Amino acid sequence: MSDYRPAVRALLEGQRHGVLATLSARHNGWPFASVTPYALGEDGTPILLLSALAEHTRNVQAEPRASLFVRDASADPQAGARVTLLGTVAATGGVHARARYLEAHPNAAAYFEMADFGLYVLNPTTARFVGGFGEMGWVDLSVD
Repeated sequence: MSDYRPAVRALLEGQRHGVLATLSARHNGWPFASVTPYALGEDGTPILLLSALAEHTRNVQAEPRASLFVRDASADPQAGARVTLLGTVAATGGVHARARYLEAHPNAAAYFEMADFGLYVLNPTTARFVGGFGEMGWVDLSVD
């Protein structure tokens, strides 16, 4: 069994946008997906800057289970590396998360001045990694 954790981390570090999938509060738990910029915390946890006005934010406030799909944007979508992180979303604060987010997205500074934007983290427990044809597997990301 391969340990894909280094490949997952490298892929996440190499990208800045993913698709956040949440469970719709408005539509009885149906999957809802939206493009979402992210940054990585020092431990590799995705940091999200979400607006309280956004559908995905209302969804995670009602049901925190979510997934974040990230792919190598420079590669063929069917042949390149991709990962889906499964976990729970929680509000976070602090200067470290803000600094990490602004390092990845300097143009987002104005959003921090708006009252409806806040930082959240996706605390992943499991991931499905696909590195290319025939290279795939589930990855345990839970903290020991």
